[in-house]
Amino acid sequence: MNRLVGSFLLLAIAPAISFAQAAPAAAPAPSPSPVADALRDGLARYSKRMPAAADSMPADKFSFKPTPDQITFAHLTLHISESNYNFCSKIAAIAAPDVPKLTETDSKDKLVAALKTSFEFCSAALAKVDDSHLGESIPLFKGQNLSRAAAILILANSWGDHYSAQSMYLRLNSILPPTAQPAAK
Repeated sequence: MNRLVGSFLLLAIAPAISFAQAAPAAAPAPSPSPVADALRDGLARYSKRMPAAADSMPADKFSFKPTPDQITFAHLTLHISESNYNFCSKIAAIAAPDVPKLTETDSKDKLVAALKTSFEFCSAALAKVDDSHLGESIPLFKGQNLSRAAAILILANSWGDHYSAQSMYLRLNSILPPTAQPAAK
């Protein structure tokens, strides 16, 4: 009889035990700065992808441009670096550091190092940015003020645009961009 009662009890409470085990963990509290957090998430991705793309291009191909009207890969690399300093300093409301002035004729090593350094600056500059000042007007381009939120969106879009341009240049030289590389086994 005890076995019958024990079995009945086990069957009766099994769904409750199963539910308790299957109950999802409590969702984390929403971030007070989802926009700034999203920007930092993008930064984490592109600060790896874009220097890796620049590293992938052979040094003798840094002068490559798909058509006469387009910029060279070296110019694109330099432009990304300069854009990072401009946007990240303005968004974070801090001065950009004085960096050596480079040109597209500088070596691949110098241009890639400058690109990596610009992402390091962005990581430090954007580390404490939050959403509390998104509506503030900041000078972004010559004589043009935009909201900090607009600057964040422009920066995030420029990373995507610039990485897609790097990818196109690489593919036109029969090189797979970093995000198209097969997974390591």
